[in-house]
Amino acid sequence: MAINTRDGCLAASAVGAGLDPAVALFHSLSDATRLAIVQRLSGGEARVADLIAELGLAQSTVSAHVACLRDCGLVVGRPQGRQVFYSLARPELMDLLASAETLLAATGNAVALCPTYGTDTTGDTENEEVVR
Repeated sequence: MAINTRDGCLAASAVGAGLDPAVALFHSLSDATRLAIVQRLSGGEARVADLIAELGLAQSTVSAHVACLRDCGLVVGRPQGRQVFYSLARPELMDLLASAETLLAATGNAVALCPTYGTDTTGDTENEEVVR
């Protein structure tokens, strides 16, 4: 699987070229920090300093993730003096996240228990074969 670099965000190539934009979109949202930033910005605009304080992360980490979201067209910045206030570029992003929550509720623990991408941390992977 080839990796394409576009504006600082990585996106795995899909089998069909028509899937590349969707792959890039979901990849941009696949990081917990970026998702936390998007969720925070759903409540209104914020500066990097605000995100640092609320998320408890280093400035370089927050800035890099905000830059990725901005480069992917999901976040926009509004300069005001020496500060930049970030907000969601498209309200449809919140519709996507709401749909994801509905899907997660419908699948129960299936996604969390996925052996490849799940969040199950029981540590019982002795007999599991993981294909990536």
